[in-house]
Amino acid sequence: MTALAAPRLDRALTLHMMGDWGIANLHRICGWLAAEMGARAPLASRFAIWNGRGGADAFAAVLEGRVDTALFVPAGFARTVVEGKGIYRGAGVERLRALATLPQDDRLVICADSALGLHTLDDVRRKRPALRIAAARDDGENMTGFATHRLLEAAGLDREVLEAWGCRFLEGEAPWDVIPLATSGAADMLIFEAVMTPWWKELLAKRAMTFIPIEDAVLDRLARDYAWARGTVPASRFEGLAGPFETLDFSDFLLFGRDDLPDDVAYLMAWCLCETRDTLESQYRHLKPEDSPVTWPLDPRRLARTAIPLHPGAERYYREAGYLD
Repeated sequence: MTALAAPRLDRALTLHMMGDWGIANLHRICGWLAAEMGARAPLASRFAIWNGRGGADAFAAVLEGRVDTALFVPAGFARTVVEGKGIYRGAGVERLRALATLPQDDRLVICADSALGLHTLDDVRRKRPALRIAAARDDGENMTGFATHRLLEAAGLDREVLEAWGCRFLEGEAPWDVIPLATSGAADMLIFEAVMTPWWKELLAKRAMTFIPIEDAVLDRLARDYAWARGTVPASRFEGLAGPFETLDFSDFLLFGRDDLPDDVAYLMAWCLCETRDTLESQYRHLKPEDSPVTWPLDPRRLARTAIPLHPGAERYYREAGYLD
């Protein structure tokens, strides 16, 4: 590939970006870009990182002009939003433009206390257990909660059905306040993602849990209705798995803006993403790639593959550098 000379902005830039709660990977990505772009912009430039949730709030903030760029998780679900059938249904989704896809290999998984004898979704349907289910909130913004409840609906196990059997939902937002509900014994079923995080290892060290594969018919329906992809959980992912199983893919972070983001800003951002990627990678190399919340090494060709149309400025960089065919 071609190493392109570093571009510089000829005017002071004020850029507002939206990350996560302030302590996780989306904020780290924003901080990296702020540092690298700031080094190639006049000293009067300013960069602000706003807290967010990586869900519907990211689309609203960009389309309403409150921020210039944001990160959304999982990246592939953005296609559904642009098609008008995803979690965000506000005006102007046709104006969304991708800047890059940052890699994270993740899945949405279901597991239950092994003592319950639940091995399949059909076991749940037949036995109708009164489960205490730890899951993310389906509040119109949280993507994990949105995906969880659409999956349950596709499986014929929507919230109304489950609660009629006596099930209770114990809800949170992030791995650190959902997965521990199962670890502590407060919940006997867990539906969540972030499969590479230590919280999963802590859970499986304390409790015997059985992972429940998602049926082909359910995954096919989600692909048809939402264009959501299936993903395989390898046997090596969790301690004690007898073999791989199929579930919903929950991978990657989408960095995006609006179509009126200046072309030279989008170009510089794409350049920084590819040409300074070692700066971000170095913060994760103490972890194995499969256990890292940002999968390293970063592959520029993968950065350039996005679920929604690329911003013209970013696309120009990727093409000039040889990362797009």
